[in-house]
Amino acid sequence: MKALPPQKPTLCLLAAITLTTVLGSIHAFSVFLMPFETLLQTGRTQISLIYSGALICLTISVLLGHRIYPRLAPPTLGLIACLVAATGIVIAGNSDSFWIVAFGYSVLFGAANGIGYGFSLQISAQAMPQKQGFAMGTVTAFYALGATLAPSIFSYGLAQGGPQNGVSVAMNIAGIIFVCAGVLAWILLRQSGISFKPETTTESAVLQSNRVVQTLLWIGFGSGSLAGLMILGHATGIIQAAGASITMSVVGAMMIALGNMVGGLLAGVLADRVRIGLLLILLPLISTIALTLALNDLSALLLLGALTVVGFSYGAIIAVYPIAVLAIFGSASSSRIYGRIFTAWGFVGLLGPWLGGYFFDSSGQYSLAISAALVSSLLSILVAYMLAKKTPHLNHKLGTSSA
Repeated sequence: MKALPPQKPTLCLLAAITLTTVLGSIHAFSVFLMPFETLLQTGRTQISLIYSGALICLTISVLLGHRIYPRLAPPTLGLIACLVAATGIVIAGNSDSFWIVAFGYSVLFGAANGIGYGFSLQISAQAMPQKQGFAMGTVTAFYALGATLAPSIFSYGLAQGGPQNGVSVAMNIAGIIFVCAGVLAWILLRQSGISFKPETTTESAVLQSNRVVQTLLWIGFGSGSLAGLMILGHATGIIQAAGASITMSVVGAMMIALGNMVGGLLAGVLADRVRIGLLLILLPLISTIALTLALNDLSALLLLGALTVVGFSYGAIIAVYPIAVLAIFGSASSSRIYGRIFTAWGFVGLLGPWLGGYFFDSSGQYSLAISAALVSSLLSILVAYMLAKKTPHLNHKLGTSSA
């Protein structure tokens, strides 16, 4: 029998972060809020539904991902995800019809995003079994890096194209970047020799064993994510409402996304060193404190600082929950169970940005939206405390827990 080539986990991780870096640009949608309002001649509530719709399609893809990941070779799957994402964003950027824009950005880009993100998260953890917290945190952090870099790229395209063609130029540039990233990921995954390991029937049965824990994970993840998704979806609008210039608002969106990235990286590192249950409690607590400060009459600069902390907390939350799932249910079951828990993220992905747009359209300010995010973060703290009490696996570091 011919010997299998040696596996190269580092190349697999590099491929995963290549995919998530470019796909993370989906969270820079707030840069397009006002250009789309002008182009499509509609209000912020309806424009926000484009982003919310993308998050719903992303969620469905993650939910069904465990059925798709083993069916294609990893290099092929990574390339296809990027090609579909490129097609979707180019369609969205070259139409003045709300429904065609929604089809391209929400359906095609959103669905491809979920496949690429979920696949990258799971295969990186499988490739680095001794450093799973680090791998998953890094993949999540580079997803946030994409959201950090994308506003400047999108803003450049908007400026080059002007009021009439700015959206088209910006999204065409993104499409080219996606294709290049897909080719690079294909090369890296092919050279890594890593294949996706589907869950076994025996371990799949574990998923049915504790519905209460799954429900608590769902509520904790969703309520903890709402603040971050609302802030990311309306970052430029919130900062401009506080008196910031357009330039400062774009920089602000980048700073919030940068906080998101740092949070993901730190959560991945800490998960291998700190009790996971403690992290689940502390992270929404940090967001709660920042949101409380944001409700005061702060200057645009101080408000930006508070929102960046919310971004940090959100980035850490979305990194630590898949790690918690891994700690409780084991690596071979994590893709399916995380897909279920991730539907909470999709639910608040629809609710959060829409609420932000609705409250702004009805009151002309974001105070009610920030208050709703604050209440949601408090709920996440309570649920995380219940999880830590109920689930012994969360009272260990990832490296010492057993499923």
